[in-house]
Amino acid sequence: MRDKWLYKLIIAILVLIIAGLAVFILRISYKQPKKPAPLKAKARIAIVIDDWGYNTNSLKIAGEIGYPITASVLPNLNSSKNVAEELHKRGFEIILHLPMAPRAKIPLEKNTILPSMDIKTIKTIISQDLSGIPHVKGVSNHMGSKITEDSQIIEIIFNDLKKRNIYFLDSYVTANSICSGSAVKIGLPFARRDVFLDNTGDSLYIKGQLNKLKRIASQKGSAIGIGHDRPVTLKVLKEEMPKMEEEGYKFVFVSELVK
Repeated sequence: MRDKWLYKLIIAILVLIIAGLAVFILRISYKQPKKPAPLKAKARIAIVIDDWGYNTNSLKIAGEIGYPITASVLPNLNSSKNVAEELHKRGFEIILHLPMAPRAKIPLEKNTILPSMDIKTIKTIISQDLSGIPHVKGVSNHMGSKITEDSQIIEIIFNDLKKRNIYFLDSYVTANSICSGSAVKIGLPFARRDVFLDNTGDSLYIKGQLNKLKRIASQKGSAIGIGHDRPVTLKVLKEEMPKMEEEGYKFVFVSELVK
């Protein structure tokens, strides 16, 4: 009787040992499912097309691009208002391309802002230019190498834009631009160009500049490229923007990149 009881005890102990080993093996062999790696945010690119307003010749191809583009429209030209309306209908973001004095002695647009102007004159020009172009979200400088180095004039402009809730895009035509610091000082939403896309009218050059823009966007998280209202530039953009999107770049308006 005692032997039978001892036998049952041994069996019970063995069962417990085996069960414990099984649980231990299951625990060490089970791996927690890996959390999916966070998706890497797409690098954002804003394309700006400058110098609209002389005519409406490029509206057709512009409307065929199909991606967010910011159109920078010159004031006081025959087609300024019309082209802004038509581009807005095609989904473009509209900004005023405000003429400012350059260092070089070249012909100037009507009502170009000059260093000699007083506050009242500058504000009047801004008001008149904005009234002539509908749907404006921001302002960029047309030329302006002299003005964008002049903190006194720039702060007059920036204070006026801030009251109107309008951002400023520095075309960055001079390495001595003080616009960034002035924007921070005043609290004006601001962005700055990274690449000029079409300093020449060669399509291969433009594609090379787009590659440069991609590299900067990948490094910084975002980048702004400025081209001009030219058939070759718009044609290259129409061809290349879908490829860039496939590579993972996201196109946005400048208003989405201002800080």
